[in-house]
Amino acid sequence: MSDGKSHTGQGDSERILFAGIGNLLRSDDGVGVTLCRRIIPAENRQILLAEMSIENYIGKINRMAPEKLILVDCVDFGRRPGYWKFLPVEELKETTFHTHHISLKTVSELFDMPVWVLGIQPRRLEFGESLSPDVQATADHLAEIINASGGTGCFDELEAATCLEKL
Repeated sequence: MSDGKSHTGQGDSERILFAGIGNLLRSDDGVGVTLCRRIIPAENRQILLAEMSIENYIGKINRMAPEKLILVDCVDFGRRPGYWKFLPVEELKETTFHTHHISLKTVSELFDMPVWVLGIQPRRLEFGESLSPDVQATADHLAEIINASGGTGCFDELEAATCLEKL
């Protein structure tokens, strides 16, 4: 872990905030918001639907003071549609494709807590209100992982699933 803290799953009581980012009118760009709508809040797991303007929520997020912030968004990794990755925001390239006015890496510098990205590879970004089938399947799968984690916030579960996806 880059922050030096131990993450032990069942004993993990860190407060985690999931921020759903994206435009629901641009097909797969809305996957971050769609996924966050499916996450069930728990004692240590909060949800914020930032949609297209995460930069408008910087003050609110800092006041909420989660121990970790997970930005959920579509990210072009140059992989197959529906591919997903969970990584510290520092590992994102500054040139990584995004549809927002400010990059996730740049905006993350304004938060007072560690920032992670749960990025999902889009298939299409044209106007439309539904996700492509492969991106929808990934959102469903990730919602199941997160919701099955109970009140732990699911940080360990996402890290473990990321390792399994890479095998």
